[in-house]
Amino acid sequence: MPKAVIDDALWSRIEPLLSKRRARNRRYAGRTPIPDRAVLTGILFVLRSGLPWNMLPREMGCGSGTTCWRRLVRWQRAGVWKRLHTALLTELRRRGQLDLARTVVDSSSLRALRGGIELDRTLPIAAKPGSKHHVLTDAHGIPLVAILTAANRHDVTQLLPLVDAMPPVRGVIGRPLTGPRLVQGDRGYDSQPHRDQLQHRGIASQLAKRGTPDGSGLGRTRWVVERTLAWLHRFRRLAVRYERRPCVHEAFLSLACSLVCWYYLKPVI
Repeated sequence: MPKAVIDDALWSRIEPLLSKRRARNRRYAGRTPIPDRAVLTGILFVLRSGLPWNMLPREMGCGSGTTCWRRLVRWQRAGVWKRLHTALLTELRRRGQLDLARTVVDSSSLRALRGGIELDRTLPIAAKPGSKHHVLTDAHGIPLVAILTAANRHDVTQLLPLVDAMPPVRGVIGRPLTGPRLVQGDRGYDSQPHRDQLQHRGIASQLAKRGTPDGSGLGRTRWVVERTLAWLHRFRRLAVRYERRPCVHEAFLSLACSLVCWYYLKPVI
């Protein structure tokens, strides 16, 4: 089962990013720590299936759900998933599969069943508490940045944070790319001050204007970000927010973005 969840090629990229454990003192007894690969197998299984932590099958050899949860939080705080995402983006650019000449931004709301931070009771379904995923992708729909906010945060408020949070992408000779050339968005991002801020950063904007008839033509190129959001929400742990602590859900979100990038690389490997 572990081989079906995480393959050797992906593990070879993740393992160097994990912190090395200190050697155990043989004078003191204690249980042997669960191997990192087995724990990551359990984390990916929860991400894809949406299974509660305490229902992880012990046949997988990943230990308890508490062990996987603690290791996930520790790796998130160490920046493992962010570095993995950046490394995969760099490899995509090196192979010519990353198009940063045009980026697309959008968001999607989701319910939060257990409450917690970064949520608000503004979802249209009976005022249920919820959160929102904000995503910036390249021209092909490869996720560059993903942010978690409360559901009442307007889309345009996260436009500049998404652009500023884009990691430096290397892969070719020269300076790393730290920003896109063009940003596209729907009517939810219509704001002249934000257009001016993008222009000040040297970034062109193509944002649909409110109050204008349909037929702007952006749908022909902007659909890739909606497909990416659908891909992310196929990971059942992201379709509904179960975590009270935002750092846990953000870890799942960042890991899912890395897996989407890996799916673009895997056919080539």
